[in-house]
Amino acid sequence: MSEIRERAREHFPSVMLTLLSIVQALALELLWARLHENTLPVELTWPAVTAWIQVAATVLGLMLIWVVYASNAMRFRWVPSTSDSLYPFFIGFMQFLLIDCMTPSRVGWWLICMAVIFSVMVWVSHSTMRRARFDGSNDEYFRHFSPAGRKDFFPQIALIATFLIGGAYLVMRPEQLVAAFSMMLIVLIVLAWQLYAAAHFWNKSIEVKPDA
Repeated sequence: MSEIRERAREHFPSVMLTLLSIVQALALELLWARLHENTLPVELTWPAVTAWIQVAATVLGLMLIWVVYASNAMRFRWVPSTSDSLYPFFIGFMQFLLIDCMTPSRVGWWLICMAVIFSVMVWVSHSTMRRARFDGSNDEYFRHFSPAGRKDFFPQIALIATFLIGGAYLVMRPEQLVAAFSMMLIVLIVLAWQLYAAAHFWNKSIEVKPDA
């Protein structure tokens, strides 16, 4: 491996995490400012409960993005491409739109933004793992697992389609409060499950033993 290639491979994780940490800090600051501008009602109504679930889902989404990026950067090494440096900017931009749509009347657009972020994160994770598989330093992990096939992406595709369809419906019918609550609850459960899966995947990676 050339010296320049090796240098890029070794330094990129710290560069990527530094960039992403700045983006996530800005997103959290924007979220905090948004919550200060719009005081959430403390009452048992569909709009109020939906708003609180939306806040929880947004925070969980920000955490999940960081966990996915950080865990991959700490576990694996790969030769980066230019797109690896651009994805955090796009994800950050979509997060800002997501936070901007945190109002009961814009739940549909919030869901569409979440679907786009989810799609990009699935692509980023798959792209990273595919290139990491070809790096010999990661053989300790990848020799135990076969590459992902098309059927492995069916659950993610189904979730993205659900978010998009639900978002489009609520854009056209924003007065459907029960539907908005249901979609927010689904998103929250999905994100919580994804965070659990990421933690499980991390533990599984760390526990892999080298072949004797």
